[in-house]
Amino acid sequence: MPFNALRVLALESRRAEEMATLIRKNGGDPIVAPSMREVPIDDNPEVFAFYDALINNRYDMVILLTGVGTRAVDKVLATRHAPGAFAAALRNVVVVPRGPKPAAVLREWNVSWAVTVPSPNTWRELMTAIEDRPERRVAVQEYGKSNEQLLAALRAKGCDVTPVRVYQWDLPEDTAPLRAAAQKVCNGEVDVLLLTTSMQLPHLARMAPNEAAFRAALAKLAICSIGPTTSEALEDFGLKADMEPTLPKLGVLVKEAAEQAFAIMARKRN
Repeated sequence: MPFNALRVLALESRRAEEMATLIRKNGGDPIVAPSMREVPIDDNPEVFAFYDALINNRYDMVILLTGVGTRAVDKVLATRHAPGAFAAALRNVVVVPRGPKPAAVLREWNVSWAVTVPSPNTWRELMTAIEDRPERRVAVQEYGKSNEQLLAALRAKGCDVTPVRVYQWDLPEDTAPLRAAAQKVCNGEVDVLLLTTSMQLPHLARMAPNEAAFRAALAKLAICSIGPTTSEALEDFGLKADMEPTLPKLGVLVKEAAEQAFAIMARKRN
């Protein structure tokens, strides 16, 4: 089978079991270490301030980066406002969903949007899509961590930007599997690394016992990223993704990583 017993590290949390099954089906030896948990911010003054400004016409455009984050804003607002208040407010402003997940939420809420961002839905495609738009007072629903490149690009465009952070990524409550995985990387006991979100590698790095050894070991792995947004996170480590799948789907990532892993490793280790 394609992986031919290569040791494949995946950092999935919610879909950890599915990922392990996919790796086995493609002939790999799975090492699955959950790397993240989604933590709502208990006190959300930014969200309430954002809503107050929104209903008082202080924004021309609202950019929604994730479906989960869009729903999180609605959930927070529902603690003080009537059901559907967020959707109603969005109908009075230019709305830009970054990709299909926030667009699906808007469709469910019967909220139209002004701009469709083409695949692969990174901040670069978003900026190109709104390049000719006249709106300058912009709110950005954030995810996980701030996308500083997007915020900087909007400001360079002349926009007055308000980030609206609704939730954050934190380490899992039990970090033992992640710590063990980082040790395996340092020990040379991993051949392939599968990444599906931008925060997985930074969290793995936090668990590494020795940063220099960790970075040196990473350089020898076949690093397979689900898409451009995840690949960008590698730049902080001086690395580039060795491959991205033809479609940003879990099954496609594992299958195509299995098909290419040996060639990638041969190139990097010789």
